[in-house]
Amino acid sequence: MTWSATLDYGRKTKNVDIRPGPLRPANIIRNKFPTYKNGSNGIVIKLADGPEVPALKEAVAKETADLLDRRQRLSVRELAMKFEKGLNTATLLSKEVKWRQVALLERDILLKNLKSVLESLRGRVTGKTKDEIEESISMVEILAVQLSKREAELLEQKTEVTKLAKSLKLASEDAKRIVEEERAHAHTEVESARSAVQRVQEALQEHEKISEKTGKQDLEELKKEVRVARRIKMLHCPSKAMDLENEIKTLRKTFTDKSADCVNLLKELELHKRRKGNNIPVFDLEGLQCLGSILRIVSQNGAAIDISNISVQWFRIHPKESNKEIISGATRLVYAPEPQDVGRYVQAEISLGNETAIAKTAGLVDPDAGLVEYVETLVRKPETEFNVVVLQLNGIDQPKESVHVLNVGRLRMRLCKGKAVVAKEFYSSSMQLCGVRGGGEAASQAMFWRPRSDLSLALAFETARERNTAIMLARRFAIDCNIILAGPGDKTPW
Repeated sequence: MTWSATLDYGRKTKNVDIRPGPLRPANIIRNKFPTYKNGSNGIVIKLADGPEVPALKEAVAKETADLLDRRQRLSVRELAMKFEKGLNTATLLSKEVKWRQVALLERDILLKNLKSVLESLRGRVTGKTKDEIEESISMVEILAVQLSKREAELLEQKTEVTKLAKSLKLASEDAKRIVEEERAHAHTEVESARSAVQRVQEALQEHEKISEKTGKQDLEELKKEVRVARRIKMLHCPSKAMDLENEIKTLRKTFTDKSADCVNLLKELELHKRRKGNNIPVFDLEGLQCLGSILRIVSQNGAAIDISNISVQWFRIHPKESNKEIISGATRLVYAPEPQDVGRYVQAEISLGNETAIAKTAGLVDPDAGLVEYVETLVRKPETEFNVVVLQLNGIDQPKESVHVLNVGRLRMRLCKGKAVVAKEFYSSSMQLCGVRGGGEAASQAMFWRPRSDLSLALAFETARERNTAIMLARRFAIDCNIILAGPGDKTPW
């Protein structure tokens, strides 16, 4: 045996790859830089770039999809081929078993002949040779026993191989039958798909033809309808709209006049009743008796009211129960009704020394038109934002240049200025919310909010409608949390 040794003269071990990296092929470099050649008369010509090589990930994905599709289509065929290979192998095994059986039979005959020859020689020789012949005869007998066992094993193998060959033959026949059935089924599916594609193409062609014909007709009819509509609008619509607007204006004016006359008659009747009873100066309320307006106490004789000699307190009166509910904080000559006053009378009691005069609204305070529907629309939103100005903070006047954002949500109210949070509180029984009751020309747009015991705010909205909307929306969300928001000193049903 020849031994080969490898000498290491300062090189790296054989496990480390010392070969240089693969060279870049020429087509990769060519993809990066344009190729030029010299043409006739010394003109340089730029060769067209070759087709772009697709990305390796796309090529692998495409090949994988093709292999999966091919595997699904050829699985039955491959199964049949495997059964055929198994059948051929079983046939070869059965032939090999037959050859081995023939060889064993020949060996048995030879052993019998050898044993008879040795027995014949045993009677002719003596001594050491006779012992050797005896030993040879015993060895031949042992070999005969082993050959008989080997023959029995070969018979068992022959039966097993025969069974296996039969089963493989049946399986190959079933596989061939399945392949034929699948092939016929695939052929019918392909034919049906072709017919379906052909029908779809024919239907598309017919649809295109019909759409071209009907499209032109529809376009012409649409143009005619547009012309007719324009002519009708130019001739009739403006005059009808103007007539309706004029009629609405006339009705509104008539309704306003009738309402004013009714209110004046009620006031005169109330004044006549008061004059009969005593000689106390008579006061009246000036302003619209509806939400969003301002009620002002005025004297009937037109004289100026001296604030230093009188004290004022406003009340709300339920129309059915006729009980007075004091409006805490409303002690000025001016009061702006809030949503809680809708559907009730508003009354002011003016104290003149030991005498008291009463000024009461002629009717119930009317709601703002469309306000309830607007609030119901906002209730569906999780939160609503209002732009406000902080007038007072804990009773201290604040500069009115900065604009804050009041956020009224389902679970809490939040007042922010930019990213800074001024107040953020969940609805609770300690929270108070109502209109500003201190009087002033902007009382109808101002709201009092006390989020917690150590913080109170007076906020001014852009309009009186937004102020009333914020109050109604916050009270509606608080009721959903089983809490009733009211002003300081107001009575609640709980």
